[in-house]
Amino acid sequence: MAEGWARALGGDSIIAASAGLEAHGLNPHAVRVMNEAGVDISSQESHTMDHCLRQRFDLVVTVCSHAHEPCPVWPEDAEIIHIPFDDPPALARNASSDEEGLEHYRRVRDEIRAAVSNLINTHTAG
Repeated sequence: MAEGWARALGGDSIIAASAGLEAHGLNPHAVRVMNEAGVDISSQESHTMDHCLRQRFDLVVTVCSHAHEPCPVWPEDAEIIHIPFDDPPALARNASSDEEGLEHYRRVRDEIRAAVSNLINTHTAG
């Protein structure tokens, strides 16, 4: 979802990529709630961090604790920021209905949008 927001909000001013500890494919609930917000992430791909280590980044943002802890060493010129978000799939597993599960995705989607917007404003100003 963060990559989708970065692409949607950053336009041509940034190039976004995302990766996880494991590649699981796109989560259909994430795709659905992003579509509800007008952002199509269905063509994004699931990558591992090894894939991203071959690229140069100005800014690396980790978004959940389980990704931040074992995060690999990034090149010295990359600024690294950690912004923790709840894990929607973990929360949805304990939901009493699909709709309740989707509400977790929607809340985290909106929190990610606000954080990405702030990062773009902070890092592309001036």
